[in-house]
Amino acid sequence: MDVQPKASHFVNGAPMEDAAGEAIPLIYPATGERLGQVHAATEAVVEAALASAKAAQTGWAAMTGTERGRVLTRAAQIIRERNRALSELETMDTGKPISETLVADAASGADCLEYFGGMAATLTGETVELGGDFAYTIREPLGVCAAIGAWNYPMQIACWKAAPALACGNAMVFKPSEETPLSALKLAEILVEAGAPAGVFNVIQGAAEVGAALITDARVAKVSLTGSVPTGRKVYAAAAEGLKHATMELGGKSPLIIFEDADIEDAVSAAINANFYSTGQVCSNGTRVFVHRDLSAAFLDRLTERTARAVIGDPMDEATHIGPMASERQLSIVLGYIEKGRSEGARLVLGGKALPGPGWFIEPTIFADVTDEMTIAREEIFGPVMSVLGFDSEEEVIARANATEFGLAAGVFTRDLARAHRVIRALEAGTCWINQYNLTPIEMPFGGVKASGIGRENARAAMEAYSQPKAVYVGLTPVEAPF
Repeated sequence: MDVQPKASHFVNGAPMEDAAGEAIPLIYPATGERLGQVHAATEAVVEAALASAKAAQTGWAAMTGTERGRVLTRAAQIIRERNRALSELETMDTGKPISETLVADAASGADCLEYFGGMAATLTGETVELGGDFAYTIREPLGVCAAIGAWNYPMQIACWKAAPALACGNAMVFKPSEETPLSALKLAEILVEAGAPAGVFNVIQGAAEVGAALITDARVAKVSLTGSVPTGRKVYAAAAEGLKHATMELGGKSPLIIFEDADIEDAVSAAINANFYSTGQVCSNGTRVFVHRDLSAAFLDRLTERTARAVIGDPMDEATHIGPMASERQLSIVLGYIEKGRSEGARLVLGGKALPGPGWFIEPTIFADVTDEMTIAREEIFGPVMSVLGFDSEEEVIARANATEFGLAAGVFTRDLARAHRVIRALEAGTCWINQYNLTPIEMPFGGVKASGIGRENARAAMEAYSQPKAVYVGLTPVEAPF
């Protein structure tokens, strides 16, 4: 499959190239093969993208919400029609199995565009009665938004940021991760094909310095990042310096709590999804699996039996469950954490090795007898490494689950729904599940607390995050003055 794009960037409604920018290789994670390259944005490209977004935003905002919504809905339809090709491109770019990308990447991006396409016409204010006078509010766009994506869900993240921003009447400059630069370019093309004016959605490539150029530009009113906590701290500080709006969707070390009365098959399924889907490269993963000691032996036996059946291999084969890590660097990081788990006394139940041959493959790995102070229980690994921890009581597991700087997600498995709701209320996490894990429908807000982020993506919360109220007082009574 030819993955080389027409140009590195998409600016002002058309592909744009500037070969003076540093070359960014396009590497297929399953083989390590170099498939092409794009170039990082030069100062000229950054300026062109911001200028085009600034010029386009006013006219886009002047359209009705219904008109903007039609564009987003058309784009969703186009993505669905091309889902196979877009999914194959995403697999080549990320290494994720085609069995995943067919249902979880471009398809979920289409769901997002369709949802916010329908929401665009509902962006309304309110009227406040004030005796003889009254006030009303208008929801207005923020202006030009800068967004920075991550490499694990490139197309989905681009849509999660673009769709609500555009629905509200903003323009956007989007910088994908330099590890996965391709699918955002396709989204930009599709939006123009669907009727978006030139400049409303621009894509430029590059690493941290390109992101910094966007974040610090005075024309940018809002910054949205999906990334790690260290990156989030830097980006949020830069946005604060310019008093810009910000949404930070960052990392996690989320707890998945399995009580003794849980359905064991459902609990094992959730633990598998919460640790091994996308080769473990999901920010909301429940990587601390707390299992009640009365269930732990049976849980581990069934978990090991089912995980051993996972098919690791060619991500373009629909029978494959687990593809490679997205990069050689990430593989090295994960192997380092596995070694720390061994050296600190965790019991390796399954996996733990990189596979020989081309590509950056690693076995799904399960550690048992993990304690709270171990590195693998404290730090985000972002790979297929599950830590299983035992617990005895509800009060104990709540305290241990909350004893982390992170607060992105949490899950509880139990047949006692009173306990389920009680525990979820006590957990310090922004996105939670009861008897399920890692489902993120666009209708539900997504985001974290503590170090895991600021603000929310998806649902009506995202519309509020990409717009602001203007309050208008209407005087119908005589003006009173002291003299």
